[in-house]
Amino acid sequence: MLTKSALPLPDKFHGLTDISKRYRQRHLDLIVNSSVRETFRKRAIITSTLRQKLNELGFLEIETPVLHNEPGGAEAKPFETYHNSMGMELTLRIATELHLKRLIVGGFHKVYELGRIFRNEGISTRHNPEFTSVELYQAYADYNDMMELTEDLICGMCSSVSDTLDIEYGENTISLERPWRRVSMHDIVKEQMPEFDFSQLDSSKSASLQLAKDAAKANGVPKVDSLGSVGEVLNACFEELCEPTLIQPTFVIDYPVEVSPLAKPHRSKPGLTERFELFASGRELANSFSELTDPVDQRKRFEAQAAKKAAGDEEACGVDEEFLVALEQGMPPTGGLG
Repeated sequence: MLTKSALPLPDKFHGLTDISKRYRQRHLDLIVNSSVRETFRKRAIITSTLRQKLNELGFLEIETPVLHNEPGGAEAKPFETYHNSMGMELTLRIATELHLKRLIVGGFHKVYELGRIFRNEGISTRHNPEFTSVELYQAYADYNDMMELTEDLICGMCSSVSDTLDIEYGENTISLERPWRRVSMHDIVKEQMPEFDFSQLDSSKSASLQLAKDAAKANGVPKVDSLGSVGEVLNACFEELCEPTLIQPTFVIDYPVEVSPLAKPHRSKPGLTERFELFASGRELANSFSELTDPVDQRKRFEAQAAKKAAGDEEACGVDEEFLVALEQGMPPTGGLG
């Protein structure tokens, strides 16, 4: 006898079918379901491949703090905690972005971190309060370079666990064959709202905001009355009307500045930023910017976020003075991906 077993295993014929029990007692799930063990094995290979490819490209993995005195780098409600010895209220990190950018300021040209992120939000099949993400930053690169890198990394991870770039997911077959579609947020929203063109609005005029809200409500987009800018209404229309339709890999590019507080202004399109998000199977998989390097502009955007936070927005961030001090030292043009 190798060890004592005081509890019987689930019935061999019916197996372990209680979904709640499978998640609460994962060890039983692994014992009974070989497919779950295979999923764990593939995930380990995927994360190992990601690290290997980034290391080969000259990126350096550096661990950054998990406890923050000012949450930032994303719009999310943080978990709060308290440091007894220092008598300080802290939060668990909602992103690694701002600390990794400080490393770019400090002279590292390629950095990344693959680690756990904590967001005090709802739980669903698409959201977990604790999850793993990768964020990376490359000096002297922009969001175009990040699109190429994203394709390369994802295709490489897929090839490490599969002999094809065609993936069966639910009822759909997702093709990772390159290149992937690239479309601006304005253009893809117009595909769903052909009678209205957000790009023709002057966002500085209050009448434009009302026109945008009326058009959104006419197309069934909810909760737009409380939005304070044309860019926010455009983003709401995208999330409601377009995002669920993006089954094949798609880079949605050129986001409004109002919903992109850390992205560099677009070099040729006023009111927009050099930002993309990658979508597939109707959900967001990646987010990237040409990073904002102007400390004056960054302060203004932080202050706008802080005003939203003061007005009751639990997901808005405050003003991170320590990051602004680093940015005032000078950060080179940088592309970031998460």
